[in-house]
Amino acid sequence: MLNNGYLEDIIVGRVLRSSTTGFDCGTHSTRLDDRHSFGAFVEVQIANSNLIYAIGLIYAVRVDDDPLVSELVRADTVEENVLRDQRENRLIPVEISVINVGWRDNTRTVAGLAPRPPMSLSDVVACAPEVVRDFTDKRDFFRLVLNASEVPSDDLVAASLRYAAATAYGETERETFITESGRKLVRLLGNDLKRLGHLMELIRPSR
Repeated sequence: MLNNGYLEDIIVGRVLRSSTTGFDCGTHSTRLDDRHSFGAFVEVQIANSNLIYAIGLIYAVRVDDDPLVSELVRADTVEENVLRDQRENRLIPVEISVINVGWRDNTRTVAGLAPRPPMSLSDVVACAPEVVRDFTDKRDFFRLVLNASEVPSDDLVAASLRYAAATAYGETERETFITESGRKLVRLLGNDLKRLGHLMELIRPSR
């Protein structure tokens, strides 16, 4: 059981709508941080189970429209204090889209779709580093993301690897993790050299 303070530290949002392949969750703009990044790993309890969690990747973050925002963007000039108040104090709604890539229980992580989607208003939380490491060490989720037509799949695979390397692997392990991931991608995309080359550029560590 998570205490309220810890949950507040890792919560990403609450489910708005869901299916077996993914879900959307909502939060507000003042809470946006690294937990809401493109390619971040998140998890949520599936319906009618307190043991199984769906694991997903964030692939889109949208800041929703607001009547006051519509007025401000049409104004010739806007005072800085008005902009600051709008950004920091108004509860601008944010919607986050997630693709399901796996699930876990108390003993294992598995790549693939969870048995059921989560229920509305369920808490979506950032995956713990040990969950991210166990899940990404197998690299079995690559195929599911690469074949997903509804997401920017190549960029999402690359972003998920960067996120995992930064949050779940030690500094001396990151290069090996990225190298092994590249080898897995070669096996999956060996017949599509153009796409493979693009992905290799995306995952190449910056120097």
